[in-house]
Amino acid sequence: MDSSRNADWLARSQAAVWHPCTQMQHHTRADDPAHLPLVPIARGEGPWLYDFDGKRYLDGISSWWTNLFGHANPRINAALRDQLETLEHVMLAGFTHQPVVELSERLSALTGGALGHAFYASDGASATEIALKMSFHYWRNVGRPEKSEFLCLAGSYHGETVGALAVTDVAIFKDAYAPLVRAAAHVLPSPDFRQAETGETPADVARRAAAGLESWLEQHGERTAALIVEPLVQGAAGMAMYDPEYLRLARQLCDRYEVHLICDEIAVGCGRTGTFFAHEQAAIDGNPIRPDLMCLSKGISGGYLPLSIVLCSDTIYAAFLDDSVARAFLHSHSYTGNPLACRAALATLDIFAADDVLAVNRQKSAKIAAALAPLAGHDKVRHLRQRGMIAAFDVVTDDPYFSRKFYRAALDRGALLRPIGNTVYLMPPYIVGDDEIATLARVAADALGAALS
Repeated sequence: MDSSRNADWLARSQAAVWHPCTQMQHHTRADDPAHLPLVPIARGEGPWLYDFDGKRYLDGISSWWTNLFGHANPRINAALRDQLETLEHVMLAGFTHQPVVELSERLSALTGGALGHAFYASDGASATEIALKMSFHYWRNVGRPEKSEFLCLAGSYHGETVGALAVTDVAIFKDAYAPLVRAAAHVLPSPDFRQAETGETPADVARRAAAGLESWLEQHGERTAALIVEPLVQGAAGMAMYDPEYLRLARQLCDRYEVHLICDEIAVGCGRTGTFFAHEQAAIDGNPIRPDLMCLSKGISGGYLPLSIVLCSDTIYAAFLDDSVARAFLHSHSYTGNPLACRAALATLDIFAADDVLAVNRQKSAKIAAALAPLAGHDKVRHLRQRGMIAAFDVVTDDPYFSRKFYRAALDRGALLRPIGNTVYLMPPYIVGDDEIATLARVAADALGAALS
């Protein structure tokens, strides 16, 4: 390919596109010490992304945790082509269609019927807002309007819209907009097992954190509408991982104090942690716990199209049924339940069923663990950890540019690995093979050396 094509698209993008979650000066000023050139992508195939010069990059983070079965997946492509010839969109207010009905039924079945109603949106933050509004409105509809406050974990991240920021505890996203936000309470201590005291197991940390939750609910449960959690892995907090015991105890406490449990499975759902839903790894009397409300997005459409879903219990749904329109859940957007996005999600679920993906992922998780194991001996590496197809480690460094240096070094070596602060993580597509796993581990080690030099 003509190398000028990369430069052309770079220049045009810098002139016209405001990129998300980005300090644009880092892309536009070569004299900036944190300078990072934009990477123009021409196409994708499997776990690889290709620029206009033909250089390829191994997508080690699934393009912001969304891509499950590779770029340009032939089975998802075929489903979308078929849907394009049938129905591209129809409003979901007063109308329905086959893909949204089938997807709702299949998702409910995956919860054992515990969450029987699906509400649709476009992205994770919107799903968070919907779940919060549903909980708030539920308590109002049942005559308990005093239950209007929300609770989240320290270090939580649930999106960047104004409502979602209320339950997000990551300062860089929230501080600038604090005057706009009705802040929730953040319960301490964190269940993050990196916070273990001497002699504590991850389960001990979880029980200590749950004791803090119990203490908070004893004082404030009467005014609390819902607790929202990222089950097992808090992504933006630096892949903070915790024991399922916390979820088990949180479910029991929410029942005792009549507080909704919202599971934000946006990043950790769809098989990322080893079970289809992360919360299923917590059980009471041998049965997986179930939240009252669950948020899905990212991987549910295979990384193809914007789609998010809130699943709710029959109890919550029934509280909105009334002759009065004011008691209905009046939330919408124009593309709610888009047939193309729903069809992509159905194709994604088909692949899970046909390929026994969860069982195959368990084998791949073991291979990822083995490939990364040597890093545990690095003198700057701490807390090498893994939950299913998510692996991470922390790097001891005072360099404020570490994450950018690592990211650039990984790109130079042909892999997309984008640290969160000083936390390096891998979250590859499920189709990653043995050679790609070895490549990701090698690039991670080499980029670490380059970034620390």
